[in-house]
Amino acid sequence: MTRDHVAINKAVWEADAANWEEIGARLWSMEAPVWGNWNTPEETLNILPEDMRGKAAIELGCGTGYVSGWMTQRGAEVTAIDVSPQQLATARQLAQTHGAAIDFLEGNAEATGLPDASFDFAISEYGAAIWCPPEVWLREAWRLLKPDGALVFLGNHPLSLICSPLNGAPCDRQLHRPYKDMWGADWTKVDFEPSGVCFNLTIADWMALFAEIGFAVTRYQEVYAPEWAKGTRAAIPAEWAKTYPMEQVWHLKKPA
Repeated sequence: MTRDHVAINKAVWEADAANWEEIGARLWSMEAPVWGNWNTPEETLNILPEDMRGKAAIELGCGTGYVSGWMTQRGAEVTAIDVSPQQLATARQLAQTHGAAIDFLEGNAEATGLPDASFDFAISEYGAAIWCPPEVWLREAWRLLKPDGALVFLGNHPLSLICSPLNGAPCDRQLHRPYKDMWGADWTKVDFEPSGVCFNLTIADWMALFAEIGFAVTRYQEVYAPEWAKGTRAAIPAEWAKTYPMEQVWHLKKPA
């Protein structure tokens, strides 16, 4: 990957920011967290620690900041970083509305500039999890975490990518891309809903990268669409996602 994915993805999110204001407001107002494209309940995935009092947490690629808001509700002291000023403007407004004290930073989650070993918990729901090269942002997350700190991230399942047509049409039940040596996809010039440059790996390559950096995997989850789901979200049809995993959640630990 040689194109400037940071500038490309920043431009995408700046242009799309207004479309996320209503979604962000709705998610900020949720009584309990929901995750991913089909709003999988927190009680199903158990992504956030139940009690985060006294914990320093960081969200890498926060968008409108609703995940950070959920963490403040659980008692965490939260820092959130995003590359898009427009997304951060929405996040700051919503945080003010909900009385959440969050330190929002404009910057690249691949190189935050924050001190080493500053956080007990790091998270990315999409955000850095798909828009940044794994070999870069995961090392930054490792650097930011204290010993015994945890990282959780949710993003597209690699199967959803290899079943996506090259023209950007919704994924189907055929294999359109090689699985071997997967790195992600450039969606900037596709025919259907062009966007930015996203990243993904094979399951084996994710595991190898975690081991190389030093992370221990504590849990891995594959997420399907619920039975009530209809239509298509983020180019993934509900009927496809009821039988194939559309998303994955990695739970990692930095050893003490």
